[in-house]
Amino acid sequence: MRAVYFACLLLMVAPAANAANRPNVLFISVDDWNDWVGAYGIAHAKTPNLDRLAARGVAFRYAHTSAVYCAPSRTSLMTGMNPHSTGCYYDEPHFAEANHPAIKDLPMWFRENGYNVTGGGKLYHHMPGFIDMRGWDDYFIWNQANKQIGWHLNSWGDGAPLPAEVPTSKVAKYKYELAKKQNPDKEPKRLNSHLEWGTLPDEVEEQMADTICTNWAAEFLSKEADRDDKPFFLGFGLYAPHKPNFVPQKYFKMHPLAEIGQPVMHPGDLNDLPPLLKKRTMARKNRDDGVIRKLKSGKKAVRGYLAALSYADAMVGRVLDALEKGPYSDNTIIVLWSDNGYHLGEKGCWAKHTLWERTSNVPFIWAGPGIAQGATVDTTVSLLDTYPTLLELCGLPANPKNEGESLASVLKQPQSATDRIVLQGNHDSFALINQKWRYTRYGNGEEELYDITTDPGEHNNLAQLPTHAGVIAEYRERVPKKLAPQGHGPKTGTLRAQFEGESFKWVDRRRGK
Repeated sequence: MRAVYFACLLLMVAPAANAANRPNVLFISVDDWNDWVGAYGIAHAKTPNLDRLAARGVAFRYAHTSAVYCAPSRTSLMTGMNPHSTGCYYDEPHFAEANHPAIKDLPMWFRENGYNVTGGGKLYHHMPGFIDMRGWDDYFIWNQANKQIGWHLNSWGDGAPLPAEVPTSKVAKYKYELAKKQNPDKEPKRLNSHLEWGTLPDEVEEQMADTICTNWAAEFLSKEADRDDKPFFLGFGLYAPHKPNFVPQKYFKMHPLAEIGQPVMHPGDLNDLPPLLKKRTMARKNRDDGVIRKLKSGKKAVRGYLAALSYADAMVGRVLDALEKGPYSDNTIIVLWSDNGYHLGEKGCWAKHTLWERTSNVPFIWAGPGIAQGATVDTTVSLLDTYPTLLELCGLPANPKNEGESLASVLKQPQSATDRIVLQGNHDSFALINQKWRYTRYGNGEEELYDITTDPGEHNNLAQLPTHAGVIAEYRERVPKKLAPQGHGPKTGTLRAQFEGESFKWVDRRRGK
């Protein structure tokens, strides 16, 4: 192990190192996981496998996503570029001809620099046609039918085990019946994933999409394979804990309802929001939080999320076990990340899509050769840092288009970390975040400012106080002024996915291409 350790340190300063000596990469993605991790000091999160990963590596407790939606967050991490640089603000595939096909995402960069690049599960957005297939030697999809509709990553599609009755939760049933009353001539979708949770029989666990993908990744890591003497980049993505929270009964039993606290709505929390933001937030609160409280389902909703966290944690554990027992344990860098955080009743919100911390703060854990063990870093970092960090750790050429910062030196010496401002965007609205402040400026000019040191829950908006005018002015100047035009995507009406057998391509409707 000592020889491997020094070899990896040399890789950090010797980009021209022989490819056969470069470390492998295990790249783990989870979905909508906020900072509820036991190792982060969250007692109600039962996550023993993320905890042990943190114990053998470095956990960044104040890591933030660069976007508030799934697709732009994942696109941003994979390209190493901010959404306002690519124009991928919502559901725009960056690699489509009408957008930015010249951008080389992280898998493509590794593939072009001597790695075998294999992936499976939810690494990109789950919509059909959103995997940039140019960067992969092989990509695993749990269901063959999903390949025929553009490599769709829907974990609740054909063949997926579902609860006996759908909709399942009281909230989902209520919304289903309401939709029927509002439009009696149209049958609403029975499976509406938002605010839906329920138990599955324990015996169907091996039939679940995430479990199938987990077993595939574990098998990949458990035995040595001939890959032309190339190191590997293995991407492994879980759909959980994304809604619907349908997981085996045993994970619900890990979280007895009597032990779960009622989601707390801070009194008057929305009163100091600027007018338009307050109006939108109140509408969202009435739509979701109001129904949950009316049906007394808050604790059950939290329980469903916690159960899904524990299921996802168990799947990560299977993969870590396979790595530790297999032939690659001494020379594999691990990075685990989530695309977005998640609200569980804070400010009356459920889900994500806000510029508050609940949406942006996510697990970000690294381990492997040359990386410190058992360290926690509280300085502010961005998921944009993933791309340049992996390149430096693996001795690959830097990508000049990367907009994050390499954390390689911090992973080696966590005590050297210094705080900085990172950016989270939602098209023309931005949050600027560091350990002291969270400043948000919306596209319409409305602003928020929170002192995170004294108000971590973001309850007291300081933006209108004269005493903070200097801080506001400083941060206002840092808001990006140049925004890329919105790219083309299926929801803008300019692109459509065309499927041919197991392949797909994006067609520009405007030019007939």
